[in-house]
Amino acid sequence: MPRDERPPGLRTGLRLAVEDRARPATGESDDEETLRALRSGELEVLGLLPRSSNYTFLARVRSDARGSGEGGLLGVYKPRAGETPLWDFPDGTLCGREVAAYVVARALGWPRVPPTVLRDGPDGVGSLQRFVEFDPGEHYFTLREGRDDTYRRIALFDAVVNNADRKGGHTLLAEDGGIFVIDHGVCFSTVPKLRTVIWDFAGDPIPVELRADLERVLPRIEADLRPELSELLRSQEVDAIADRVRRLLAAGRFPEPVSERAYPWPPV
Repeated sequence: MPRDERPPGLRTGLRLAVEDRARPATGESDDEETLRALRSGELEVLGLLPRSSNYTFLARVRSDARGSGEGGLLGVYKPRAGETPLWDFPDGTLCGREVAAYVVARALGWPRVPPTVLRDGPDGVGSLQRFVEFDPGEHYFTLREGRDDTYRRIALFDAVVNNADRKGGHTLLAEDGGIFVIDHGVCFSTVPKLRTVIWDFAGDPIPVELRADLERVLPRIEADLRPELSELLRSQEVDAIADRVRRLLAAGRFPEPVSERAYPWPPV
């Protein structure tokens, strides 16, 4: 969207006071409470977040369900109207892909994707994700040592959702010491597009416990998860998720890069 055509809500000059900051969700019950607030709370756009290829806003969500006081909780709002057209993804679909990534991660039980919903907002329908308070000085390249189990799950998740852009800065060190992953707008293509900085485990056997999670989630993709995913993705894209899980289980190993296009730029 050209800058001179931005709707009034797409405003810059963000000033984030310390008292407005919110802590990340830490458990399933908290996720449920957060999801209710994200879906139905009053949404106020605070300002434009920097360094994003699409219009991405910090927003405050006020909801009695959260009981968060005057500050409410913070969310990241990505309106469909602010998405930059891409040649290899259908227009207006990135926000739905953000939500689908949360649905798949939650079904698997990993990795930690902040609660994310699709809803109407000041600038139209878009994704709204729980804002995670994080250390901006940390990213994959500073965090990976000693966190193989966490990054195995992230690498395998990216293979399942066919993530076309896993940069190092998309893994966040949260205040509770855990790692969250964000920015999943270019996932779920039916064409192989895995592009990531996390190739540490390429060719390694998939651990038994992660294989079990893939086996557990496969029938769910084709059954109870399908109605929800079909509201966010095209039918053939939902089919492709199940196909990728089957291929991973058949191979029993993490995928390997097949070309120089397997690495994103910039890496962070």
